Amino acid sequence: MILITGAAGFIGSNIVAELNEQGRTDLVLCDLLRQGSKWHNLRKRAFVDIVPPPELAAWLRGPAAQKITAVVHMGANSSTMATDGDEIMQRNFRFSNMLLDWTAERAIPFIYASSAATYGEGEEGYDDNADFEHLKRLRPLNLYGWSKHIFDQAVVERRKRGEAMPPLCVGLKFFNVYGPNEQHKGAMQSVVSKIFRSITEGEQVRLFRSHRPEYADGEQMRDFVYVRDICRVITHLLARREGFGLFNVGSGEARTWLDLARAVFAAMEREASIDFIDMPQELRAKYQYYTKADITRLRGFGYNAPMQSLEAGVTDYVRHFLSQADSYR
Repeated sequence: MILITGAAGFIGSNIVAELNEQGRTDLVLCDLLRQGSKWHNLRKRAFVDIVPPPELAAWLRGPAAQKITAVVHMGANSSTMATDGDEIMQRNFRFSNMLLDWTAERAIPFIYASSAATYGEGEEGYDDNADFEHLKRLRPLNLYGWSKHIFDQAVVERRKRGEAMPPLCVGLKFFNVYGPNEQHKGAMQSVVSKIFRSITEGEQVRLFRSHRPEYADGEQMRDFVYVRDICRVITHLLARREGFGLFNVGSGEARTWLDLARAVFAAMEREASIDFIDMPQELRAKYQYYTKADITRLRGFGYNAPMQSLEAGVTDYVRHFLSQADSYR
């Protein structure tokens, strides 16, 4: 069986869908559903059990956990606007350390979500070098990115000290992910989803103005990666039984927000109409103007499938999900 944390969330539920589509239903899910619509992300899925995060440590000590053969850890507070440091440390750092300890003790694979937010403004580039001296030079811009960064450091330092490690231990630095099953995220949904809704409701599509002279309005750049590519990377890793690394997971291309908006208009067969608004003051010091994933190390680890282009990914998302009455995967 595979344990998947954050399994009702955006990326986690897509991993569950991918594994189901490959014929695997021997999945134990860990997440909180609460009062909202998050359960819809699992409505089409088959699995063995679902365990709330506060109960997971006790569950792992029980007999059912003896059947777990791999852990895919996607659970976290992923809000880049989070301000409660104690809550972030508990959910994103200590909980992750507990799973690292458990998988090391059991000698089973551990795949976890890191983030491109660990790179901060990219002053040190976007090199996924799993070297402690390199990592400690990174300066994340927000609490979420910092929490992911210190766990990356803890994993690398643990290995450096020669302590027990899972046979396969891989951290994945996701770049700007978009795709189905993100409705529950509210303001944290991808810009693809927000633009689609604006166009559908007849509203003006607005992007942030640039507040740096070297970037024109809408020309800020991101590496946008379709969630289906992320799922394929993870299922590829699950087929391995050993190895170590921190790997960037992105398309390998930097594209502008204007490119993204125009791709949504094209997928909807509408003429592009875009305006610009000032970026909120509180975001300006934390805003990344350029990201691009160097995926050389991921390729060297054996993942050779092509990443979908921005236009292909947006078209699939818009036409096969957002435009459908049932938009869930």
